[in-house]
Amino acid sequence: QVQLVESGGGLVQAGGSLRLSCAASGRTFSNEGMAWFRQAPGKEREFVGYILWNGDMTAYADSVKGRFTISRDNAKNTVYLQMNSLKLEDTAVYYCAADRFPHRVYMVPDSTWYWGQGTQVTVSS
Repeated sequence: QVQLVESGGGLVQAGGSLRLSCAASGRTFSNEGMAWFRQAPGKEREFVGYILWNGDMTAYADSVKGRFTISRDNAKNTVYLQMNSLKLEDTAVYYCAADRFPHRVYMVPDSTWYWGQGTQVTVSS
């Protein structure tokens, strides 16, 4: 059974930093893309960042570009999200996702991903 477990969320002041981690178990994802999405109250789940299976390509939402960095360690079956210069509007539940399909570049939050349970990130003024 595949499990994705996020950690590292919490409360931080605007301008601060947090590092999210997501550890996968049940199978490896060395041929699949991994991503982070987020969902704020009353809003749709939205794309944050994506990383190719070998780490050679990353992509970001315009709202986080230059502030967030996604990375992965396939030996640990783990993906990370370094979040710097956090803003109030970054407050959301952050979800880790692993693609069910190998060698696909895809960034839409739908049922073709494995999902973590989410971790709350709250940015205060």
